[in-house]
Amino acid sequence: MSLYLVRHGETEWSRSGKHTSTTDLPLLPEGEEAARALAPRLAQCSFARVLTSPRIRARRTAELAGFADAVVDEDLVEWAYGDYEGVTTAEIREHDPDWSIWDGLTPGGETAEQVTERLDRVVARAQAVEGDTLVFGHAHCLRALAARWVCEPVRFGRHLLLSTATLSQLGEDRGTPVVVGWNS
Repeated sequence: MSLYLVRHGETEWSRSGKHTSTTDLPLLPEGEEAARALAPRLAQCSFARVLTSPRIRARRTAELAGFADAVVDEDLVEWAYGDYEGVTTAEIREHDPDWSIWDGLTPGGETAEQVTERLDRVVARAQAVEGDTLVFGHAHCLRALAARWVCEPVRFGRHLLLSTATLSQLGEDRGTPVVVGWNS
């Protein structure tokens, strides 16, 4: 059993480094092209379940990668940035120099505990199905999901860089959850 993760293709805000959670931005043409390029790789696998964030950037990536019928899963939305939506980390650090999504306070946004709760549900659903699961989502959410898969706190995700339109694989080694492949 494996859990495959695909981060959505590039958007204007992912290109510029703006935090994007609830703002529903479309893919850039380059993001669409990169999403299409995932299709041959993903076609080599068989998935028992395919899930996607409800955001258009994730749903469109799923569609272009060959999974137009992916089931929308609200637990796969991006970490809610609250007042920091549409703002870069550099801009946030002008008034909060030590801020990090991983362990900082995000006014009006989600806490690490809230993110943990919903991503633990995704892990449980993936582990309950016979076969592999494929999910389409977002950078911080998928990094945190990988952390929860390997039984670490979501803040462990800070060590897992995730580029747009990439494929990662989580699995098991002799009963221990592991990262099989990352950011390819």
